[in-house]
Amino acid sequence: MRMPRRGLVIQARTRWLLVGLALLFSLVLLMYLLECAPQTDGNGSLPGVVGESMGKEYYQALLQEQEEHYQNRATSLKRQIAQLKQELQEMSDKLKSLQEKKSPKVNGMNYQGTKEQTSNDLLEFLHSQIDKAEVSVGAKLPSEYGVIPFESFTSMKVFQLEMGLTRHPEEKPVRKDKRDELVEVIEAGLEVINNPDEEDGQDEDDGVGDRQLYSENDFIEGYYRTERDKGTQYELFYKKMDGMEYRHVTLFRPFGPLMKVKSETVDISRSIINIIVPLAGRTEAFAQFMQNFRDVCIHQDKRVHLTVVYFGQDGLSEVKNILESVSRETDFHNYTLVSLNEEFNRGRGLDMGARAWEKGEVLMFFCDVDVYFTAEFLNSCRLNAEPGKKVFYPVVFSLYNPAIVYANQDIPPPVEQQLVHKKDSGFWRDFGFGMTCQYRTDFLTVGGFDLEVKGWGGEDVHLYRKYLHGDLMVVRTPVPGLFHLWHEKHCVDELTPEQYRMCIQSKAMNEASHSHLGMLVFRDEIEAHLRKQAYRTNSEAVG
Repeated sequence: MRMPRRGLVIQARTRWLLVGLALLFSLVLLMYLLECAPQTDGNGSLPGVVGESMGKEYYQALLQEQEEHYQNRATSLKRQIAQLKQELQEMSDKLKSLQEKKSPKVNGMNYQGTKEQTSNDLLEFLHSQIDKAEVSVGAKLPSEYGVIPFESFTSMKVFQLEMGLTRHPEEKPVRKDKRDELVEVIEAGLEVINNPDEEDGQDEDDGVGDRQLYSENDFIEGYYRTERDKGTQYELFYKKMDGMEYRHVTLFRPFGPLMKVKSETVDISRSIINIIVPLAGRTEAFAQFMQNFRDVCIHQDKRVHLTVVYFGQDGLSEVKNILESVSRETDFHNYTLVSLNEEFNRGRGLDMGARAWEKGEVLMFFCDVDVYFTAEFLNSCRLNAEPGKKVFYPVVFSLYNPAIVYANQDIPPPVEQQLVHKKDSGFWRDFGFGMTCQYRTDFLTVGGFDLEVKGWGGEDVHLYRKYLHGDLMVVRTPVPGLFHLWHEKHCVDELTPEQYRMCIQSKAMNEASHSHLGMLVFRDEIEAHLRKQAYRTNSEAVG
């Protein structure tokens, strides 16, 4: 009997299914034997699979090594996480106990928050960092070396004290993180100014349309310094091109987000500076000083008074003639000439100049006849000195001997063209404290100069230390608009050993850069080398 066609099809499919299952079972069995067969002491390679067992052992060992590495790494990370959790818990406990002492009680129990409490603890900790730092008040320091100086910057350049052998006194920030930091700080200051809150002293009724909005172009200058255990302080100044008011913003980064300390408007339009210059002889230098004074103070700034304290009679008439000539030509009469018929004493001269002012409080700039300054510096002087709060001790850029710096030129260029911040042209005079801006009442309150110091040097350091030992903040930073012009120094025998050492040190520092001094020291060796080179060249040409 023939089977129906449908039955034959089913039977054939069943047969092929059984064959497929058999092949699949055989394949699985073969794989099992390859993976799980026991190894012999010798080379356990199956016939036809030479070295396969050896490769498998290698990869198994490699996998085991990687597994152990990651297990050790995971163990190390777990241990670090546990330590961080412990430290975080300890700090949280301290902050919580501090908060419990200060927080009000609610229904007889101390207020215990969760997220809000943690946020308050963090803010309190960050603000405590500001309170510990020398931001709002000065700190009593043991000596002049305890001051952490600021470094100044504009939107394009940084003026720095620590140069080493590779950095320059003036340079653009090379590292991206430093550029980003300064850009962030400038933008944060703009955010504070353009979006003031109640603490900034601006009326809430003043809408955005009534306020002047500031931009990056209005940033004038800034200063920053870092206290290693607290954070970085930033002092920022902004000004509209056509205005006289400056906006001053203080920011502090307590090793975390930037925090606003204060924002205020600083009006310096009526701030008079009494520039006090002690002098004895050196009438040519004084004539050059008065040329700079005429250009900057009379023609540009127009808010200064000049006090010249002259020692002795020799050259006094020339100084009078220079002052009268400038007064006549520019219609400038805001000057005082104090004559002292005694031996030159810088501290005595500045002290007499300060006391000769009879119009009450005034901002004073103690200056020397060899100093060149700009109108921008005078505004920095006004912005960084505040009566009863802070004094300004700018670091001067001291120019080297132009005869050495420009030895490859017939004559040195004009003074105005020498005013550049380069390694071979000068250095930041961070050991000098003679140029300073401070208010008269602060100067008199600390007792002024030590008038027992005679001759050259020392009086400025004594005054500087008085401020360090007091409560006023000392702002110490290099400024781009203040230069000390080179002049020959004479260290006389009448100086004390300490004064003579300081004079010689200053003389050596003033002469030339390290590389230029090296060229002078090895001049004979260099000339001998050049002679040999010239002789060798001539001999080859003749031959």
